[in-house]
Parts: sequence; structure tokens; C-alpha cells
Amino acid sequence: MEKGPGVSNTDDNDTSSNGTTRRGFLTQITYAGAGLTLAPLLVRTKNILPGAPPGSAETSTINLTVNGQKHALNIDERTTLLDALRENLQMTGTKKGCDHGQCGACTVLINGRRINSCLTFAAMCQNSEITTIEGLAKGDGLHPMQEAFIKHDAFQCGYCTPGQICSAVGLMNENHVHTDADIHELMSGNICRCGAYQNIVDAIKEVKNIA
Repeated sequence: MEKGPGVSNTDDNDTSSNGTTRRGFLTQITYAGAGLTLAPLLVRTKNILPGAPPGSAETSTINLTVNGQKHALNIDERTTLLDALRENLQMTGTKKGCDHGQCGACTVLINGRRINSCLTFAAMCQNSEITTIEGLAKGDGLHPMQEAFIKHDAFQCGYCTPGQICSAVGLMNENHVHTDADIHELMSGNICRCGAYQNIVDAIKEVKNIA
């Protein structure tokens, strides 16, 4: 059948001299291009598929010192400190809230300074002293900040409390607190959805001896 001006009269199913049809040739090119595009993605995602069998992900031995005890963990290098604490060491006092560094529920201390453990790779914390909420008390004796939180009823549901207390202890270590305004500003990274903010401020003020 004749086709319009500018259109080839060669049918899509016409066979070339080497036995390949035009349609078949275009199909092969499409599949080949898709394979080249997706191959790197398939390789990269192989190690992070949920439920992957042991050995499918790249792992390393990471040495962590948590609350004065040394631990050697064979874990994926991409594991966050939060997940290493909760999933590998069963230290569930550190809470997973937003998992994006926005709520402060996962706050722990690294060498006395507060950090969001959900944004920190466990591998980054080797050769550091990690302190979680479980490590603040000394035997049966609570940390002064823990006692102050109880005294001032500085929590309601309690989910954010471990992060609030660790952040407050880190705040004391930084020695930047002199007024109520300082506490409000420097604790602003820790969200209390129950709204116990004034009681939290009162607890910190007591430990810091701010009138």
C-alpha cells in the first residue's frame, strides 16, 4: 500500500538482508537500552533489599564503647547509631521518633556532647564514648537530671523523655545555660508533643541552680 509523502514504503515487518525485521531491530535496541540503564541500579539495591539473606549486604566489624562497655558488632556499614543501639545491642531506651533529626527523641551523648543518633552512622562513633539514657544512672542512684525530671513531673507519655534528659545533660556539659531563654533556645531541638516544656525548664534550672 502506498503511504503519504515523506513516509517510507518499507513495512515494519519487512525483513532485511540479515533476516532481522525493522520492528524486531527496534525492540532489541529498546530492551538493550533498558538493560544498560537499570543494571547499575539493580546492583546498588541488591544489598539493601529488606529480608535479604545473610551475607548479601556489605558488613564490617565496628567497635563501640557504650556506657563504659565495649561491643564488637558485625553490621552493615550504613547502619545508624540509633539502629545499632536498638536492634543490635537491645538498648531501647533511645527512642526512634521522626528518624530525620527533627524531634530529638534519639538524642545520646558522644564524648559528653549531644547528637541525634538517627543521623549518625555507627561507624563514625568508633573510639568515642557513647552514653545513652541507660548509662546515666550509677547503679540504683539516678542522675541528678533524672531526679529533677521526676520531681518536676517533666514528662507525660514519656516517649521523648530519654532524649530530653540526654540533651539536658549535654546542655549542662556545654555550660551555655544562664537564663530561661538559654534553656528554651538550646533545648529547641527536642520536641515534647505532650507540651511539658515548662516543667522541663524547671528541672534543668534546678540542676543548674538558676533562680
